[in-house]
This record gives sequence, C-alpha cells and structure tokens, in this order.
Amino acid sequence: MTDRATMRGMVLTGHGGLEKLEWREDLAVPEPGAGEVLIKVGAAAVNNTDINTRTGWYSKAVRGDTASAATQGDDGSQTGAEGSWSGEALAFPLIQGADCCGRIVTVGAGVDAARIGERVLVRTMQSRAKPDGSVVTFTFGSECNGGFAEYAVAASGDALKVSSDLTDIELAGFPCAFSTAEAMIQRCGLGSENVLITGASGGVGSAAIQLAKRRGAHVTAVTTAAKAEALRELGADETIDRDAVIPTTAFDVILDLVGGPQFPGLIEGLRDRGRYVTSGAIAGPIVELDLRTLYLRDLTLLGSTYQPASVFEDLIGYIEADELQPVMAAVYPLSELRSAQDAFLRKSHIGKIGIRVSE
Repeated sequence: MTDRATMRGMVLTGHGGLEKLEWREDLAVPEPGAGEVLIKVGAAAVNNTDINTRTGWYSKAVRGDTASAATQGDDGSQTGAEGSWSGEALAFPLIQGADCCGRIVTVGAGVDAARIGERVLVRTMQSRAKPDGSVVTFTFGSECNGGFAEYAVAASGDALKVSSDLTDIELAGFPCAFSTAEAMIQRCGLGSENVLITGASGGVGSAAIQLAKRRGAHVTAVTTAAKAEALRELGADETIDRDAVIPTTAFDVILDLVGGPQFPGLIEGLRDRGRYVTSGAIAGPIVELDLRTLYLRDLTLLGSTYQPASVFEDLIGYIEADELQPVMAAVYPLSELRSAQDAFLRKSHIGKIGIRVSE
C-alpha cells in the first residue's frame, strides 16, 4: 500500500531533443483501475524505443538513422501526429520507460489481493483486443505511462511475477531487449543453424546472442574489434567487424537490428531459403532490395513486433532457471536520465544502461 499522493519521475513534454525530458517531483501517484495493479518501480533501463519515441523517429516522414536529432532534436516538422511508435498521436506529458521491475503495492478491482508484495517484470509489448476483434499492440511507456517514475500502473496480466536472486537493476535489463530478441527468434523458428546478429553489442543484440545459443545456434556477431572478445564471452562463436563485407550465402538466419546501407549485403549473406528478421533500423529505415534476389532464392523476410503472450512467459522461465546473464554496462539515477540517454547514444557500451528509480 502507499498513502503518498505525489511521486518523482521524468516526463516527456513533447517530441524533440533531450530538453524535452523534464524532472518532476509533484506527479500524481496513479490509481489502478479494474484489472490493474500499482507497482512501486525499483528500476528501469534505457532503450532505443524510448529515444525513438521522444524524437518522433517512427514517423514515416523521417528517413534518417535513429541518432539523427536524438540529442538536440529538430524543428518538429517531420514528427507530426504520426511520430509515435503506434502511429497515433501521443498525449503529453508522458512518463516513458519501456522496462520496469518492481513490486506490486496495490491492486484494482478484480485482482487478487494476494498479489500485493509480488516482485514483477512488466511486459513491454502489450496487446489489446479492439471492438472489431482486431488486436492492437503497443509499447509500455509509449502508448501508456511507463517505468520512469516511482510508481506505475499495469494490467495485472502484463505484470508477471519473477523469482530471482538478481537485483532490480539487473532484472530491469530483460523486458524490452530480451523479449524483442526472443520474439525474433521464435518468429523465424531458429534452431541449430548458422545465425548472424547485427548490432550485437546493444541490448537486443547481446540478448539475441544468449537466446540463440540456448537453442543450439552457431552465432556470428557483427561488432567492432574493441567489443569482439566481450561478445565471445557472452556466447558468440565468431565475430565480424561491422565495416567488413558480409560473407555470401553463409547464414540460415539473419537477425537484423541495424538496417540502413548494410541491408543489401545482409541479404546476399543468406543461404537459399534463408530467413531475414528485423525489429529495428538504427542505421536507417529506407533500404534497397532487388526483388529478383528475394524470389529466385526463395528468401523469407520477416518483421517482428507483435509478441504472443508466451514470449514474455518463456523469458520469465529462462530468468528463473538462471539461463540468462544480465549485461549491465552502467547505472544512472532516474534524475540523470538525460545523461544516461546521451551515454546510450554514444554506443560505446555493451548491453544495457540501467536506471535506478527507487532505493
């Protein structure tokens, strides 16, 4: 339970640069509605999706890489109402934070009070049925308030109990990155095959290395020479420098988080009947594809955003079985989120940058 009326947190006041992140100490503590729980947030983490939402990068009018305007912002002319992850206009101010680890302190109507006190991870990619029967998928901390405040509300079914000796900071590095990587792997049905992972030193990439290895894959990671040894320690069997030419017809599966000018070479790197899966485009969303290569070689191109409920449930199981290693490069207090995102954008780290929300 909490008898506090206000809380501290970081709010996004609009699309733009780091100046759009505003520290507040007078935010109203949310109340859980029917079927919801109130979580005291212990920790969160930095993700590309938080930054991309802040800058309005998801707008189709934006054609550059994700670092464009990520620090200084732009004039807002490209972002518009469609500049959110879902394509819908966001309501500002918004509490971002796609990652969230904490404990349930209050439950709404219809939720078993026995859940109070549970340590939970919040599902990042959430799905809801619309009146017409279709399903809409959205990101925690984008289409609803997220983990960048002392308290957060989530649907009870999206706050999954986790039993682990890991710290809140370590656990907070799992939800967004690892569920994204696991969804990509399940989407393409990766088995004991040769897989290439781009952006392998980032949160999703380093997660994909571990998750691919647990399925028996032979992992080749695209990275820099300075990070190669650390990725081999995580499980990569081989590494390729990110400026090197990708070997042709060498891989059954490519998990791509980068896109941009590298894309044609990645496609050439697939074996006949190979599968390409993407859930990011940090080097740029606009790429060149020769359709003759696609159909003459029977390739499969897959996008990965929607996550069946089983993806996050499986991830919790892997964590509780101690099958995954948290990779936390640095930790910042929530009040220093601007500095944390600035460090994240420099891309000199491996894994995740954690955010300490509560002591």
